[in-house]
Amino acid sequence: MTRVVLLGATGSVGTSALAAIEAGGFELVGVAANSSVDELCAIAERHRPLMTVAADPACGPALKARLGPQGLATDAGADAMVALAAMDAERVIVAIPGFAALRPALAAIDAGRIVCLANKEVLVAAGEVAMARVRAAGATVLPVDSEHNAIFQVFERGALGAITRIVLTASGGPFREASLEAMRAAGPRQALKHPNWSMGAKISIDSATMMNKGLEVIEAHHLFPVGPDRIGVVVHPQSIIHGMVHYADGSCLAHMSNPSMVTPIAHCLHYPDRGAAPVPALDLVALGNLTFEAPDDARFPALRLASAALRAGTASTNALNAANEVAVASFLAEEIGFLDIAALVEATLDAMAGRSGAADSVDAVEAIDGEARRVAREKIPAMAGR
Repeated sequence: MTRVVLLGATGSVGTSALAAIEAGGFELVGVAANSSVDELCAIAERHRPLMTVAADPACGPALKARLGPQGLATDAGADAMVALAAMDAERVIVAIPGFAALRPALAAIDAGRIVCLANKEVLVAAGEVAMARVRAAGATVLPVDSEHNAIFQVFERGALGAITRIVLTASGGPFREASLEAMRAAGPRQALKHPNWSMGAKISIDSATMMNKGLEVIEAHHLFPVGPDRIGVVVHPQSIIHGMVHYADGSCLAHMSNPSMVTPIAHCLHYPDRGAAPVPALDLVALGNLTFEAPDDARFPALRLASAALRAGTASTNALNAANEVAVASFLAEEIGFLDIAALVEATLDAMAGRSGAADSVDAVEAIDGEARRVAREKIPAMAGR
């Protein structure tokens, strides 16, 4: 039985991962969440893993008090998360959102695991460092993001020289047809209403700004060696086609499925085989039409910012990610407006230009991340007062 460690078990991706784990008959040997003790304990009581970890050290006593009497081992804190990521298991699902996933993901990579990566920020902030360690450790990274998983399934590595373009699809989010005036007036409640996907707050806002697609372009650059000029984005409101690969002979291979994270997670858990997953079959007749649009750079400048950062190097993509995390948190706290998110990211990148240094080690990556967050936070009061 394949042993699985799940990091980020109580979020939306974690919930889908648990469904795929149960349907596939996998053994959950390690499980972690940030601070949702009740939910985490319920998962541990159902699956009885060898170790249950809370990232927030303050949650350690409550976790131990509930699970300890049941004979279940617990731990808490950043070091415990890193140790859990490297424990003896065939696959590690990294579903921790944000930059916080970096060290646990690297621990799983260094241990030579098959890492099912559902986190964009690890490769956006530290892609060169992470992929170098993948090669050194003989680890495998399987992309869980629906778009990258789609590309992975139709990407013929043996025909790399014949690949002319890879295309990630975007739903367009809740503001696909909204005017700039409506977007300027939008608050968190409107921005969190994604038309197709059920996701956490951070990724939902990233979808609304289309920064998530910008981050995915950067991630794709590290996963698929075609170069930034051959990575594109199209808006596909139905979220049925998740990715496409174009070949020199005129062929275009596309991956289709209903919008459910269970599908790509199940693919990564079973790979290189295929297994059943609790998702409905795709019915193209019932769908009727699939439509496509070019992204609007004027209303969604995050795509432009991400592309520019990619060309500038990993230090810039690191700063982009850090500034975006600060901006999204500030918007959710109603300190800045929706359009200020991209503006704050751009202002931070401008301020960081020429002073980021090389992101060639974990310490360097964390230093750039910290500096970018400081710069972004310093700019919030001026934006909030506009």
